[in-house]
Amino acid sequence: MKKNLIYAAVVAASAGLTLACTSSPSETSDSVKIEQNSAAMPKVSGYPETKTVAQQDNYHGTMVSDPYRWLEEEKSEEVKTWVESQNTLARPYLAELPSRERYKERLTALWDYEKYSTPYMVNGKLFYSYNNGLQNQYVLYMADGVDGEPEVLIDPNTLSDDGTVSMASTELSPKASYLAYMLSDGGTDWKTIHLRNTSNKSDLTDTIKGIKFSNIAWLPDESGFFYSRYPKNDAGEYDDSQTVAIYFHAIGTAQSADKKVFAFEGKDTWNPYPSVVQDGETLLISVFEGYQANGVYAKSLKEDDSELVPVFEKWDGRYDLIGEHGDALFFTSTADAPTGKVVKVTFDNGVNATETVIESTPDTLSSVSLLGEKLFAQYLKDVKGQVSVFDLTGEKVDEITFSDIGSVSGFFGGKNADTTFYKLTGFTNPGQVYAYNIKSGESSLFKTIDTGIDYDDYETKQIFYTSKDGTKVPMFIVHKKGLKLDGNNKTLLYGYGGFNISLVPRYSVSRMVWVEQGNVLAIANLRGGGEYGQKWHKAGTKLDKQNVFDDFIAAGEYLVESGYTTPEKMGIQGGSNGGLLVGATLTQRPDLFSAALPAVGVLDMLRYHTPSANTRAWSSDYGLSENKEEFEALYAYSPLHNTKPGTCYPATLVTTGDHDDRVVPWHSYKFAAQLQADQSCDNPVLLRVETRAGHGAGTPTWMQIEGYADQWAFLESALN
Repeated sequence: MKKNLIYAAVVAASAGLTLACTSSPSETSDSVKIEQNSAAMPKVSGYPETKTVAQQDNYHGTMVSDPYRWLEEEKSEEVKTWVESQNTLARPYLAELPSRERYKERLTALWDYEKYSTPYMVNGKLFYSYNNGLQNQYVLYMADGVDGEPEVLIDPNTLSDDGTVSMASTELSPKASYLAYMLSDGGTDWKTIHLRNTSNKSDLTDTIKGIKFSNIAWLPDESGFFYSRYPKNDAGEYDDSQTVAIYFHAIGTAQSADKKVFAFEGKDTWNPYPSVVQDGETLLISVFEGYQANGVYAKSLKEDDSELVPVFEKWDGRYDLIGEHGDALFFTSTADAPTGKVVKVTFDNGVNATETVIESTPDTLSSVSLLGEKLFAQYLKDVKGQVSVFDLTGEKVDEITFSDIGSVSGFFGGKNADTTFYKLTGFTNPGQVYAYNIKSGESSLFKTIDTGIDYDDYETKQIFYTSKDGTKVPMFIVHKKGLKLDGNNKTLLYGYGGFNISLVPRYSVSRMVWVEQGNVLAIANLRGGGEYGQKWHKAGTKLDKQNVFDDFIAAGEYLVESGYTTPEKMGIQGGSNGGLLVGATLTQRPDLFSAALPAVGVLDMLRYHTPSANTRAWSSDYGLSENKEEFEALYAYSPLHNTKPGTCYPATLVTTGDHDDRVVPWHSYKFAAQLQADQSCDNPVLLRVETRAGHGAGTPTWMQIEGYADQWAFLESALN
């Protein structure tokens, strides 16, 4: 299980509207053409006054000014007033854009279709999430077997009037008697664990706080579970600047009675997370310190004072537990296998033997699950999904292929389940869910997701372009069939390029609104991501981070040279680490694009690591300004530090959420202030701050539609 993921990539875009559409997609034509407005982009009469301070920091002999340091005090009344003034400028400006309301109408229409998650089976019970179309949050359903009548197990839409309380994650107990679920309020990463009895659909009194990124590891007898939480500081508040410790919670007790089971001493950056193996006799501890490597240790649960036993302690790659069978533990590993492999450890209070079960291949191993004595290995072959099924000796027994450009997900469930499920999806494929009989290897269609759109009118192609240093980089391009390569197409280029995260083909409503207007969507698979394993990832980190921006710039140049678009008709978008990508790219090549949409971005690279222990762990990708060589690399591309007065920058809409405690919003505040100060032409630089929203996860449907309507109306105006 991956811990403390910096962020999931923000979905790409949509654009252009004018015809109102209030009926559902199935009641409309396959594509509603939006009448384009050719008026010039409105000018901004003036930006809010932003004070500067005489803050300077000495980095290894280099003095660096930080005039907007005061904006880091997010809770101060002065900063709140400043944010209000920015929203007072941005919100009316966006609301008055000619296509804004028509975008909202079209987004609402296309969003309104039934959505299903991939089901999974635990102890004969079927579980899945469902959204009837415009519900703010998905509802979790439970049924007695595949053919049972589904019942609502929990509906997060009942927990808040505005839909901003979301169910961040769930973990069923081994016999499916209890559901442990985590709630997030207003988009924050802070979670509260609750317990629900699945038989009577009622909550227990148990409530656990102080959680951010923890998993839940149940004991086999369902008497309780292990979890990781942050300590409290002197003020009595949970403190995420420190590392977590593992606790045990007994069902039906107060959190104050939870016992601390394990914490590292003298390891200020090691975060332990629990798994329970060997019939509840062993606690497996995975240690998170970054995204390149980890350690795994074991502790016997038979005795309170048992010693910590190393399982993998060389920190020579990533090791993630798949599952267990008998006395064997199965892990994915990148040690001496950049694209991933599967290893088996025979463990009896110590590692007795380790062997490779599934060898590394040229394709990238993205995840593996163990069900019914079979290993379901999901691969990326040039960023396209495929699945191979192996027995526990590593012999391939089945293969599931996806003929179209798309991705596959699923294969979850209890280890003794006889049925598992998977979903196929793509940029123009909202998804088909299949049931897979684990014993026979037969797949059968379980559910087709119908949006009412004829996707035969669209095409997805994958091309490979050449980056600055000669590296071949893949890119997906999506558009209507019959597109003319006359350089006259509005084009949105999206990227991420970090933390071993792969941008695979997935369906997005907002993207369809963009593409159905005859526009182009391009998604570049940049270095820094996980598309080709750890080598691809590492080639876009630390001193080599500039490779990511070079890849993105080369993608834009390819789109222009190939006749898709021109700089006047191209915009760029990215979120989180992708917000950094957009910020760095627009400061390095402002001439190549006419619009930029950096969302929840990491934009001050010299101080990104200061808010929490989690942010400091990003140094495995970024490096730290505390180190001279890494400071020089960071300073060279940090968006905040590389804007230049007198430069005409693209029209830029910076977006963030006031509850974002992963990439704290002061990144966006400082960058927007600096860009506004340095902008030399009439292209607007706006900051839009969403209230009761965080880094993106759990954002209610209404808020997503409002946000995309603002962004696409801004994009359309800029690309005119």
